[in-house]
Amino acid sequence: MKTRAILLALSLPLVLAAGLARALDIQPYTAVRLQQAQAAGKPVALHFHADWCPTCRAQEQAFQTLQVDPQLQPVTLLVVNYDKERELRKSLGVRSQSAVIVFKGGRETARSGGETDPARLKDVLASAL
Repeated sequence: MKTRAILLALSLPLVLAAGLARALDIQPYTAVRLQQAQAAGKPVALHFHADWCPTCRAQEQAFQTLQVDPQLQPVTLLVVNYDKERELRKSLGVRSQSAVIVFKGGRETARSGGETDPARLKDVLASAL
């Protein structure tokens, strides 16, 4: 009986940690990461973020709440530095920070600008699933 109690006590933190595992994969943008995800046909989103932008900060918080959503597990969110990635912005027609563009492989599935509601952002990300 003591052995079962000890095993239960030792396994409980592992079970809780598994439940808290992050699903939405958030990473800094690199051209290589985007190319690899698109070449593999994976769902990938670009979040054009600026540190000085209050809307971008609200979006960042929303994306953090979505990190535990198992439905979004296949999605990679690449955070693009809006101020530094001018050529990428130009090539994708991004005119303002807080834009989110979602791809399934190389095909664009959704685009959003200034959205901060987690449920709506989830819908945008889920468009590539």
